[in-house]
Order: sequence, then structure tokens, then C-alpha cells
Amino acid sequence: MFSIIIPTLNNLNYLKLCISSIRKNSKFNHEIIIHVNVGNDGTIEFLKSNNIQYTYTKVNAGICEGVNLASKLSSKEYILYAHDDFYFCPNWDKYLFDELTKIGHNKFYLSGTMIETLGEISLNCGGSIENFNENKLLREYKNLNFKDFQGSTWAPHLVHKHLWNKIGGFSEEYFPGTGSDPDLNKKLWDEGVRIFKGLKSCLVYHFGSTVTRKNIDKSLKTESGSKGAKIFLLKWGISIKFFKKYYLKSNTPYKGVLTEPRKNLLYLLSLIKCKMLYIYYKIVF
Repeated sequence: MFSIIIPTLNNLNYLKLCISSIRKNSKFNHEIIIHVNVGNDGTIEFLKSNNIQYTYTKVNAGICEGVNLASKLSSKEYILYAHDDFYFCPNWDKYLFDELTKIGHNKFYLSGTMIETLGEISLNCGGSIENFNENKLLREYKNLNFKDFQGSTWAPHLVHKHLWNKIGGFSEEYFPGTGSDPDLNKKLWDEGVRIFKGLKSCLVYHFGSTVTRKNIDKSLKTESGSKGAKIFLLKWGISIKFFKKYYLKSNTPYKGVLTEPRKNLLYLLSLIKCKMLYIYYKIVF
């Protein structure tokens, strides 16, 4: 059904749990493809012994290059990008499939919803693999109250492979990955995609173990004020915050297909602020 692309960096125990949850809790059979960064912790040996496809770089190539490399091995119609520190909850893929059936075309960007110990959807089933309470998660995740939403949580996300290839996947200038998700959304927007939907029932538990951002300068870790945010602004002429608010209408209840932003006074003032910051970055960055 899906090609599930997972980049990893010496995170074998989390990766094992992630793959186990996919196999245990999926309704359909999926193709799992791993990109291994460094992999001197036994990751490659584990993948070989379990006949799991992978690509490999000796160094930390980051999320973008890693996912792009792994996606070239995809033989399925849809690309699903995931983190190696996810636990996929039961029937996560059924909800995506049902949504695909309703949409009926390939111009969409669908994402799941992350459950975290501290987050918008909060359920404490352990902050690490060592104290993970799987039984509690499987017992209580259905009781979480949330709505489908506009925009995305960035991962896990699903796109059609034709569209993924057309826009070139992730933009690799966003090493190690920060800023690449909204950049992907902006490229999709420019291709005419107007369905950006987060599904409340497609749930993953997220440990937040930094994935392939390990051992990277801390200044790169957040979208706001980060190098990735500056790259996005210089590339598109607007900020990530502006794009998420006025285009994607992120973090609002899902109300259907998006339209062009309404250019009211707040929009114009925010746009002017973006342009001023753009000029500043052009001078100093």
C-alpha cells in the first residue's frame, strides 16, 4: 500500500519498536525503507537479517537527503515519511486509506497526529523506550479527544509518489531537516495542492528522541529564528509562520479545501514585516 520512509541515526532500539508497531498495528501490508545515517550501532545488521530495504550514508546526511535517497527505492504509489521514534497506533493506515478513497485524486497532503507526553495531544505512556507503557497506550489512545485539522504536524505525512517526484522531494539545503516540511508544503501549494489535512484518528506515539538531528548545533533545532527559517524566508519571500497562518491555516479545525489567502489589513501588515525581514537577511545572512 504505502512506502514508509524512515531516516535513522544510531537509534536502533527505537527503530525496532517503530517497525514492530507498523507490522503489528497496520491493516494493510506496507513497504518499509530505511535510510541509515552512520549506522555503527548494529542497524544495518538488523535490517539485513529482517530483509528490510535500506539506503546508507557513512555520515549524517540529515533527514532531507536521507529520505530522498530512500524514496528512490519505493515501488508503491504513496510515500509516507515517518520518524524512527514513532509508535504507530492500531489501524493508523486504515484512516489514511479511507481519506484517500474520499479524495479520489493525488493532489493532497495528509498527516497523522502525534501523541506526546507533553503536547497538544497529551498522554504519558513514557518519555523514552525504557519506560514505555505500550499496554497503557493501547488501552487509552482511543479516548483522546481531538479533531481533524488544517495544515500538518509534518510527520507522519502521506503524499502521492508522482507528486513527490515532481517537486523533487525534500529540499536538501535545509540540513539537517528543520524548515524542510513547510518548504515541502509550499512546493505542493505551488503545484496546486489545496488539501492539507491532519487526521485525528491516524495516531502515532512520539518519543521525541531528535531522530537525525543528534549532535547538531542547537541553533538549528527550531523553525522560528533558526537557520531553516531564514532559508525559507530567503527562498519564498515569506516566513514559515506567515505561510502556516495565511495559507495552510494551521492548527485550526479542518473545514475543507483551502483557498488563496484573504488579503486583509492583517495579511498586508504581516507581509510587509516578512519583506522587511527578507531585506535584512539579504544584507546579513
